[in-house]
Amino acid sequence: MEETIEQNQFQEELNDLRNHVLKVKNEVHKVIVGQDKMIDLFLAALFTKGHVLLEGVPGIAKTLTAKLLAKTISVDFSRIQFTPDLMPSDVIGTSVFNMKNSEFVFNQGPVFSNVVLIDEINRSPAKTQASLFEVMEERQVTVDGQTYLMEFPFMVVATQNPIEQEGTYKLPEAQLDRFLFRVKLEYPSLDDEKIILKRFKEDFSLDQNQKIAKVLNKTNLKKCQEIIEKIHIKDELLDYIAALVHNTRNNGDLFLGASPRASLAIMKSAKAIAAMKGREFVIPDDIQFVAYPVLNHRIMLTAEREMEGFEVEDIIKGIIQNIEVPR
Repeated sequence: MEETIEQNQFQEELNDLRNHVLKVKNEVHKVIVGQDKMIDLFLAALFTKGHVLLEGVPGIAKTLTAKLLAKTISVDFSRIQFTPDLMPSDVIGTSVFNMKNSEFVFNQGPVFSNVVLIDEINRSPAKTQASLFEVMEERQVTVDGQTYLMEFPFMVVATQNPIEQEGTYKLPEAQLDRFLFRVKLEYPSLDDEKIILKRFKEDFSLDQNQKIAKVLNKTNLKKCQEIIEKIHIKDELLDYIAALVHNTRNNGDLFLGASPRASLAIMKSAKAIAAMKGREFVIPDDIQFVAYPVLNHRIMLTAEREMEGFEVEDIIKGIIQNIEVPR
């Protein structure tokens, strides 16, 4: 009897989480057409304390979507435009001498926020990108021997253009590995593009952006994270995740395989996707759905496969097809 009551209570909590997700989607879709996968992955990252790298050509609403998603949450938001002359102190802050009390005072940089949008992250050199290493992994910043903790929640959403290489700096592998997902955005379909034109034919200044309501707060977020931790995942599925990641390390097509951080990322995000779909348990489809955005920036093709025109996604697809799915 008690077990039934607990199960019903958990199902109610799952329904609440699902309602929060639907509310966020409804708000974002007031402006954005399509991009459902990106929104799902953004929310999965938010619910699992992850960071997201959005990659795509200019003009497909990478920055706009990230700003609108942040707008639906009652938290602080900051935006940092990465440029070649940006210094680490411009991101994390710097100590300034106070003449009144003859002491150095730390002035916090724009990274001290809840949702931080970094536009064109590959426009800044390695020393500026390195300023994000500590804060993305440990959610703290250390300056002059003093450690400053970030407030809950803390999430970095970064964008980059994969086509234009002039004036850009390749992200180090250690930086890429700190992102839970790399989401590759495509052009909208013909039908979606028609809807975009009709929606904004009399709204040149995007006034609809102002109609976005805040539908999530810190308490809701904390509760959602607790619910996702309770989602059941069978040992057979944990073995399946381990096999997928292990195969990347013993694959003749790959120069670099994924780390245990990737295994944990797949497990956490698969549980988030299951919860967002109203399920109390993870299924193989959840794992396969998140495997691509979790792995595509953590593995590297061999030079031979790269010259042959292979894509990382082709290798991930082959790994998924070759490993037996648990029943």
